[in-house]
Amino acid sequence: MAEPALEHYLGDAYAPREIARKVESMGVAKAHTDALTILILAVLAGAFISLGSMFFTVIVTGSELGFGITRLLGGIGFCLGLILVVVAGAELFTGNNLLAMAWASGRLGLRDVARNWLLSYAGNVAGCLGTAMLIWLGGIAGLGDGAVGTTALRIASAKAELSLLEVFCRGVLCNALVCMAVWLTLGGHSVTDKVLAILFPIAAFVTIGFEHCIANWFFLPYALLLDANAAVPLAGVLRNLLASTVGNLVGGTVLVAGVYWLAYLREQRSART
Repeated sequence: MAEPALEHYLGDAYAPREIARKVESMGVAKAHTDALTILILAVLAGAFISLGSMFFTVIVTGSELGFGITRLLGGIGFCLGLILVVVAGAELFTGNNLLAMAWASGRLGLRDVARNWLLSYAGNVAGCLGTAMLIWLGGIAGLGDGAVGTTALRIASAKAELSLLEVFCRGVLCNALVCMAVWLTLGGHSVTDKVLAILFPIAAFVTIGFEHCIANWFFLPYALLLDANAAVPLAGVLRNLLASTVGNLVGGTVLVAGVYWLAYLREQRSART
């Protein structure tokens, strides 16, 4: 009896097939959560991602370490957002794209999945907008003699200038990494396991410059609050938010949920039918 207990204590990761079953069961539980709870936790997730985004903005401001290293450090800072979501508990739209596994297994209807996605997305947006407003009112843009505000405007301008195809492709790749980070957290046992599982995939997507729709609901509206000279085009903001949302949805549902369902759970669906 002591040997299995020691193995669990050492924190051996769950096998991928076990993670797939956990994701499927988690999806069923999330889809059946009452609407108010999902909304409250989604607002928290939006706030958490916004704090990570602001942390990134401050870190990269004024850095003279070079492009790659600066973005890597900023990406590590951005990890704060998903760490808070996973460890503290919150409902993040992009991570919840993994509910598609439970739908593919026939354990959820499309209506159940869409309900969770709509509620979590709406709550995430509310949390981002509220956090952006608080940070704006708090005058954080004035840090570094206004350099933080300048960086925030530069980040938003670059995002608004991307084409529809560029944002979509970056969104697909972004949520593949986000959902893989969530997937990896379910393979561990401890908080340390979860933090380390988040660190590399999330730092990678930020460093490379992929597009996360919920983070962009902070970056872009916050810049608009600062943008007295209308330097950030509204059409570009709307294009980015639309294309990143669709891209994230495709990346999470197809490249992660879909692929792993085919690898590990498709036989269960066949057995049920």
